Order: sequence, then C-alpha cells, then structure tokens
Amino acid sequence: MRAAILAALALLGAAPVPADLLIRGGTIVTGQRAPFVGDVAVRGDRIVAVGPRLSMRATRTVEAKGLVVAPGFIDPHSHVETLLLGPNARARRVERFLMQGVTTAFIGNDGGGAIDVKAVLASAATRPVGINYAAYVGFGSIRGAVLGETDRVPTPAELARMKALAARAMCDGALGVSSGLFYAPQRFAKTEEVAAIAAEAGRRGGFYDTHLRDESSYSIGLEAAVEEALAIGRASGAAVHIAHIKALGADVEGRAPAVIARIEAARAKGQRVTADQYPWDASGTSLVAALVPGWAQADGRAAMIARLGDAHAVTEMRENLRRRGGAEKLLLTSGPFRGQTLAQVAAGGDPVAAAIRVIQGEDPAVANFNQSERDIRAFMTRPWVMTGSDASTGHPRSFGSFARKYAVYVRERHVLDLPTFVSRSATLPADTFGLTDRGRIAPGAFADLVLFDPTTYAARATYSDPERTAAGVRMVLVNGRIAVEGGRLTGAAAGRALPRVPAKGMCPA
Repeated sequence: MRAAILAALALLGAAPVPADLLIRGGTIVTGQRAPFVGDVAVRGDRIVAVGPRLSMRATRTVEAKGLVVAPGFIDPHSHVETLLLGPNARARRVERFLMQGVTTAFIGNDGGGAIDVKAVLASAATRPVGINYAAYVGFGSIRGAVLGETDRVPTPAELARMKALAARAMCDGALGVSSGLFYAPQRFAKTEEVAAIAAEAGRRGGFYDTHLRDESSYSIGLEAAVEEALAIGRASGAAVHIAHIKALGADVEGRAPAVIARIEAARAKGQRVTADQYPWDASGTSLVAALVPGWAQADGRAAMIARLGDAHAVTEMRENLRRRGGAEKLLLTSGPFRGQTLAQVAAGGDPVAAAIRVIQGEDPAVANFNQSERDIRAFMTRPWVMTGSDASTGHPRSFGSFARKYAVYVRERHVLDLPTFVSRSATLPADTFGLTDRGRIAPGAFADLVLFDPTTYAARATYSDPERTAAGVRMVLVNGRIAVEGGRLTGAAAGRALPRVPAKGMCPA
C-alpha cells in the first residue's frame, strides 16, 4: 500500500523524498503504450514515476537522450542453472544475459529441472545472482528418480511416487513441470503418464512447458506432437507453453502455418497456449540426440554404445542425418572437433561412421542449420510467441538472441516494430507467467530496466565465435540496482529467486 501511495504522489510530481535515480529524456517503451520521450524515476527497487517530463528531485540523474528505455527482458527458456546456482560469483551475474538487457530467466527447462525446487530457489539467499529467476521441476528428473533410464510404463505405485515429487516441487514454488519428450529416457513416457504428472502443476495453477516429442519427422511428426502437447494441457488443466517453437528439417519445412492454425484453434476454444522462439536458423542439441534413434538410447550410455554397431541403428542414423539436412548442416560446437561440420570430421568418408567414432568418445553439442526463414517469420509474428534463448553451450543464441531479434527483425528486416519486440520480450512473458509488477514500465513496478542504443544494439556472437557478448546496451537495472553501466558489469548482484505461489488450499499449510 505504501509503495502505491508513493507512486501516486510521484506521478503527480509531489514525491515526499527524492528519487534514487532519474532517467531523463529516453525513448520510453513501457510494454503497454506507444513509445514516448520522457523520464523514469526509481526509488529503492521500484519505479515511482513515469512521464514526459518529471519535476522531481533525484540523487542521481542519467541522461538517456537517443536511447531506448525498456522493461528488463524475460527469458522463458534459458538453461543457465549452472551459472546461477554455481560457486563462481562472477558467473552468477550472468553477463551474457545482462549485456542483452535480460533481467529474468526461467531455469529447469526440457524436463531437466531439479526435483528439490526449494533448494534451487533458496540458493540466491546465500549465493547472490545478477538476474531474477524462476524454476521448473523436470519431468525427466522425476521419471529418472523413480524409473531410471528404462523404457517401460510405471506401475501405479511408481506413478504415485512421481506425482508426489511433482506436487512437492509445486508447493515449494516451482513454476510448473517441464518436459523434453524428444530426449531419452523421457521419450519412453506415454502421453497419459506425462499428463498425470503435469496435472500436479495444473491443479496448483502452474504450467506445462514442453520441448515437443517431435519437431520434425523423427517419430509422431511435428503436428501430432503439437496435438499431444495440447492434449496434455487439456487433461492436466495446466497452461501449455511450447519451447523454442520451430519446424525442424526438410520434411516439415513450410509447416509453420499448419502448426499455428492448430494452436490458434485451441486458443479460440479457451485453452491457454503460448510459445517461445529464438531468432536463429540453426537449432542446438547434442550429436546423440540428433542422430541416434531413441530405442538405442535406452538403459544408459554403455548400452547405447553397444547398440551403435547394430545395422538397424546405422540405417536409422543415416535417415536422421537426412532429416537434419546432411553432414554439412551439422556443426560441432564442443569437444575436440569444435568448429568443424560432421562432413569435415568425416574427411570424405562415411559421415555416420565418423559420428559413431565421435560419440564413442563423447556426446558433443551441435548446431544444426535446419529452419527456413519463412517459418521463423511465421512463428515470430504471432501474438502468443515470446522471445527466448534456449541458451545452450556453443551456440550464439546464448549470448545474442534478444539482441539479434531486435537488430535483424526490427531494425533491418522490419518484421516487428519496437513496441512489439519489447512486449514479446518482456510484457508477454510477465503477464503469461504471472510475474507481478515486472515486464512493464509503470509506477509501482519493479525497477528492472534496460537502456540500449537503437542504432548499435545487436548480437556479436556468431556460429564460429559464439561467446561474444552483445553490443549496444548502456545500462541495466535489476530490482533498482545498476548491474550494467557504460556497457560494463558493475559487480552488483541484485537478482532474486521468484517462487510461484501455488493455488490456495492445494498445499500443506
């Protein structure tokens, strides 16, 4: 109540105390209205006033003429757990995100989120972080804890244990349940099993976030995989969020409009469905996930390696390589062959045999050039598709997704305008996932802000040099503290864990 009163007074230019920071003369993109040139005042961790010309005192004034002032961006699919939860204080500031203006990220995606969500969220109290974060509990983690890496249906008792783990995680503040049904051993789960676990999120007001079972033509096909996700949402009562939406590979190129039609038909019937997307034409995964058939991945790595000599496995690997566009389209981004395509590793020989040799030593990350520009644009322009990074090792999307989306699709190609870019990168994820008082510039909102130069804001990371921070960000505030100034980290670690409050009456008091 006090914050609301102060904000109202400040909006009238009658703040009883000075602002800590006054950002003067920037192009303000609030996330809710047309851009305008004006000022933003911050006191403590909140925005206290916004307007064309504020008449108020401030401890410090920053001139923002020529800069865009936007709410801090929110990444709904990030894979930065090891940075945020690790022992390295500098790594926990997550420079790669701050230098793009990302102030909040979701972790635990693709079914890999830790079961002990309470510990994940408590970590920020003893290991300060540079950005805010919310956490999913992983379906894969839950299944692995109960069934290991086996390819079988759980018994009723095992299913009950899995549901109990999901329920506890939701009561401890999980955003929802994430899945990665393309990956073994999660891919062994039937739709009904996944829905039963997702229902523990649904009944507590949480989300079902999914890497689809198939983004191409590996198993059930892209459109059937979308239908499965929608069916899980209906059965579980959870809102559905489709991770890194795409049409992957030659077999499904051009199918974006059909996927969009299915999702929008569900939305028209009242189902809650959203998606995120990274603005790159190459996906990122591992060599095993890209090429080795699912059945061959059962029971762990040793069993998989033994199966790679099977003629049937080799035949399916050849077909998977075709789906992926051939050996020239697979770029290894980690390990001893980093920077080489599979064709270069094969050196004129059999690329599948070369892949098997590599896999016998390790499972490197790969970037796979497999998406058409037409499909990328089709998804990007839908009002329910938000910006995400899927920030994985060795891929430039980790260091440049938000910056690239602005530079390429706003400034260069005019696919989106500036307000839409900001809304899809901040306001839409905040509103979708219930991040109260974030994702917009308004009195009373948390002071998560980014100031960037609209002429230079761009990704510098490339496929050959993927770990270069973005250009053009001048200042970033996280919960009112300056985390980036003059294009450099200040050392501030003002991020917070953001537990989701479960629906009333659904958890022990």
